[in-house]
Amino acid sequence: MTTAGETRVHRVVVIKGDGIGPELVDGALLVLQAVERRMGDFHLELDFREGGAALYQREGFNLAPATLEAIKEADATMKGPVGLPEVRFADGTEAGVLGGVLRIQLDTYSNDRPVRLLPGVNAPIKAEPGEIDYVIVRENTEGMYLARGKGVGTDDAVSDTMLITRKGTERIVRHAFEVALGRQGAPADGVRRVTCVDKSNVLASMAFFRRVFDEIAAEYPAVEKEYLYSDAAAQALVQRPGHFDVLVMENFLGDMLSDLGGGTIGGGGLCPSGNVGEN
Repeated sequence: MTTAGETRVHRVVVIKGDGIGPELVDGALLVLQAVERRMGDFHLELDFREGGAALYQREGFNLAPATLEAIKEADATMKGPVGLPEVRFADGTEAGVLGGVLRIQLDTYSNDRPVRLLPGVNAPIKAEPGEIDYVIVRENTEGMYLARGKGVGTDDAVSDTMLITRKGTERIVRHAFEVALGRQGAPADGVRRVTCVDKSNVLASMAFFRRVFDEIAAEYPAVEKEYLYSDAAAQALVQRPGHFDVLVMENFLGDMLSDLGGGTIGGGGLCPSGNVGEN
């Protein structure tokens, strides 16, 4: 809390990451520092920490417990890309990736990714600015990716287990409908709608996701609900993106389809996202 004339101070943990991470973060910090000088009413107190593949190679862990505590206490965290393809755990998965660590520990259960075609961008598909404007709401803490580090198997077969819970589904679906209430509807028709994307015709866990979706949708009569299988959604996001307002889905599906959406508006660099939780 500040009074008039006081300078607001925001504590920000900065993890530069691996590969192109330091270059990207350094560039972003130049922009933020310019804004700070221009505005004059806030100060960013930067706390540089290490995390990712290089740290794992040196110390055997990708994020120190003290860094996680600093992140919990900070006002914000800026993290560059982490992980290197050649740095792997014994099970073959990447050792430097922090998504599973931070999202689970901070309970940032929703990945919100706005997909919007901006003026001046030559879209890879036939669309004009304003005709693509939707949000993918991706469940962030369970689904297929909850199996991270828990796969079981032998030299002949390996199994990963997808877990979808009522609590996790209720809160992500409710969040999706709340996002829709704050928007102006789909570009094509102005209708506020939430599209449930799943593979419920094949997987019982996703049929459960759809059933819970229906229960929560009943709480939001002002928002239209609909369903789309994930393979059909991949096609529709290219052929008729203007139809969509908010889409909600399981973790793994959200990972894939949000990148597809980014591809339709010029690439992932034009497709920001945030990991959001209650706190």
